[in-house]
Amino acid sequence: MINASVKSNQGGACRSLGLALALAMLAAPAIAQNGPVRLGVLTDMSSLYADNGGQGSVVAAQMAVDDFKGRVLGRPIEIIAGDHQNKADIGATIARRWLENDNVEAILDVPNSAVALAVQGITRDKKKLFLATGAATSRLTGDECSPTGIHWTYDTYALSQGTTKAISRLGAKSWFILSADYSLGAQLEADSRKVIDATGGKVLGAVKHPINTPDFSSFLLQAQASKADVIALADAGGDFINAVKQAGEFGVTRTQKLAGLIVFIADIHSLGLQSAQGLMLSSAFYWDYNDETRAWSRRFIEKTKKVPTMIQAGTYGAVMHYLKAVEAAGTLDGPTVAAKMRELPVNDFMTRDGKIRQDGRLVRDMYLFRVKSPEESKYQFDYYQLLATIPGDEAFRPMEDGGCSLVKKS
Repeated sequence: MINASVKSNQGGACRSLGLALALAMLAAPAIAQNGPVRLGVLTDMSSLYADNGGQGSVVAAQMAVDDFKGRVLGRPIEIIAGDHQNKADIGATIARRWLENDNVEAILDVPNSAVALAVQGITRDKKKLFLATGAATSRLTGDECSPTGIHWTYDTYALSQGTTKAISRLGAKSWFILSADYSLGAQLEADSRKVIDATGGKVLGAVKHPINTPDFSSFLLQAQASKADVIALADAGGDFINAVKQAGEFGVTRTQKLAGLIVFIADIHSLGLQSAQGLMLSSAFYWDYNDETRAWSRRFIEKTKKVPTMIQAGTYGAVMHYLKAVEAAGTLDGPTVAAKMRELPVNDFMTRDGKIRQDGRLVRDMYLFRVKSPEESKYQFDYYQLLATIPGDEAFRPMEDGGCSLVKKS
């Protein structure tokens, strides 16, 4: 009798468990359909790109959600964040978990080209949106393009077209390229070499350094020994800051010019105008450009106590445009929303009449700036002088030259 009772209880428990599982499976789609619309900001929270994206990108994304009144298609919008630690495997793991388990509809930011390329592949397979507001590599709209991938803020081609071409026009003939040893540095060097060759210049040498390196002495000595007119820094964030500081300490800048190929205003703030003055750089955004950029930036500064970078401003714009496209399309389906984003013009404080091309590239104007001297700066964050506006059609690579499989052959 005892055995029979145990078997009976076990049978009842199994039936109860089975019923519970069945109910859970039925409830899961309903929860997903009625729960929050989640957007994931995948960024660098703790290392060399944290000031350029990081928590500031999370704040910018939330500002866009708040300005959109917090709901889309009748559902609340939720921003979640993850730290990829500048490692492609960690970034890929977070992206997969978000898309497969956490009902994330779109992934944003991703400063670090190696991580961004991994995320692009995953979102392409899962048919979810990747809005690359922080990544630089032009491969995202070239051989690695995606129907659901949109490269929002800037890229290596546009940066090289702006800075390298401008410095070449000022008479620089010989170059030495110091680049970060991963996807960003490789693509930035490749794109810059094309510009240097096209303007009649010559690359006398190049060297790669590990990402997040504290000691640039051996690399800078090689650059100094080349006697090149210009030392081009194809790195970003903390690496760029350390290279500039150590170049000054070693006296490199007394005889050679430094060119930052990817520079953020947070880098200039960290360096200080005394160290950064005279540097020329390309950017998609400057907080003090006009009344609209100032108005949005003051809100951002009030929340963070920091000056916004082009990544953070771009993250706001990408979230707003995505939500407008979702509302217009009436669905969260990734390919449908991506198509609607390409269809709608982009207009906000950062972009005027921007257009997302077939290859996923947002085309808008870029700007060439010179960093002011301490004497020229009149108020907080007054760092840049505008030298030139580069029209979007000139700034970004022609779509037919990128090798994107989505581009229809004429």
